[in-house]
Amino acid sequence: MCKSYRTRPERVAVFFYFCFFPGQLEIKSESKMKRVAIFGNTGAGKSTLSRYLAQRTGLSLVTLDLIEYRPGGAPVPHEEYLRAHAEVLDQDAWIIDGFGSVPSARQRFDAADTLVYLDLPLSVHAWWVTKRFFKGLFRNPEGWPEGSPMWKSTLRSYRTIWLCHKKLTPRYRRMVDEYQNQKTVFHLRSRKEISRFMKLV
Repeated sequence: MCKSYRTRPERVAVFFYFCFFPGQLEIKSESKMKRVAIFGNTGAGKSTLSRYLAQRTGLSLVTLDLIEYRPGGAPVPHEEYLRAHAEVLDQDAWIIDGFGSVPSARQRFDAADTLVYLDLPLSVHAWWVTKRFFKGLFRNPEGWPEGSPMWKSTLRSYRTIWLCHKKLTPRYRRMVDEYQNQKTVFHLRSRKEISRFMKLV
């Protein structure tokens, strides 16, 4: 896990502290996190992590799927989504889970003070999409509009995994590097790193 601070000495110190004393690193969420963007490929566990982080920090959680899609899964007009997204960004504090669109994502990343990027192996994304499908047969997945079509949405998720990996993942990784000296950045590359991050928040 990489936690980025504003100066290089701070980043180096925290890196070694985290490596040698992983159970003692404390993330002061009340002072460090006010505007948090959580993003990554589909099936990364973004919704689970977002809910947990919202509970731990007390920040309001906005799930983009709930403002981008209507109950039943039909998309809202794009301009309507952009207006709703802009209203969220105008708020003083938030946790935003999801992607939305390329322009709105970049606006969100610029406005955030904390970025949490879930960058897992493709096999993990595919497995978690599969698990979500079977759980969704019995209850609506968390963060999904009511009545979302599970089969259709799952097939779309499988396609999205590969498309995101080829097109968005390289951009995300470059962007994370760009923001290293500007924001607090968590680049989580495994389930173990996600679990450790959740314990430290």
